[in-house]
Amino acid sequence: MLSDQHIAILGAGNMGRALLGGLLRGNDVAPDQVRVTRRDSAALEMLRSEFPGLTTTTDNAEAAKGADIVILAVKPQVVQEVIDDIRDHLSENTLVVSILAGITTESLRDALGQDIPVVRAMPNTPAIVDEGATAIAGGRYAEDIHVNQAKAIFEAVGTVEVLPEHMMDAVTGLSGSGPAYVYMIIEALTDGGVKMGLPRPQAARLAAQTVYGASRLVLETGRHPAILRDEVTTPGGTAIAAVADLESHGLRTMLINAVATATKRSEELSQLNKT
Repeated sequence: MLSDQHIAILGAGNMGRALLGGLLRGNDVAPDQVRVTRRDSAALEMLRSEFPGLTTTTDNAEAAKGADIVILAVKPQVVQEVIDDIRDHLSENTLVVSILAGITTESLRDALGQDIPVVRAMPNTPAIVDEGATAIAGGRYAEDIHVNQAKAIFEAVGTVEVLPEHMMDAVTGLSGSGPAYVYMIIEALTDGGVKMGLPRPQAARLAAQTVYGASRLVLETGRHPAILRDEVTTPGGTAIAAVADLESHGLRTMLINAVATATKRSEELSQLNKT
């Protein structure tokens, strides 16, 4: 799917670097097939040292010129500047993959000034350790081959769901922002362990592994979380007592509302980006 593609990653920050590392570690592409940009020359030098054969530059136009796939991994605040740099160096067959939150495929196509295939993606930060959850949506001119190429890129750093674009704000509220909710849960579990006498380092490791292990069990068994929860909550036991306490304080409702609030904010940001 990607073996004969030349890829430009514009913006090698955390997510751009995660994609680069995933693609190269998985041998999806060779280093000489990838061009990477960043404003920080020292950071680019570190990338060249880590990935010999990689081409790096601070010039977005130079990186995009002749690329089969261009990944926009820059901050939304500078996207117009980057588009101005690359607009004249893309062909009608160039696939543009955007991880820019709140920017639609149509607005990108309009800004690029041509009927070009665009795929919008919403990855999350666990992609840094190849455990990301990404949703992608193809724009008006993105055909199946383009969506599958984008899917292959993000499968290098985790799992991928293909969804209609109108669902992307909800994805932002759930998996895009979701790591923040989980980190708060891990922190709270750690504090609970410390409160009950555990040393903080051990409590933190136990809390993180518990969340990780429970997540893997859901994914690998395919069983509903409620069924797995019931298997832990023996009659009159410790887990059911704790679950009852969590329910009385509205944990489930708080998390549902958090996803809804983040989704609404993503929708608001989308509107701001259209103005």
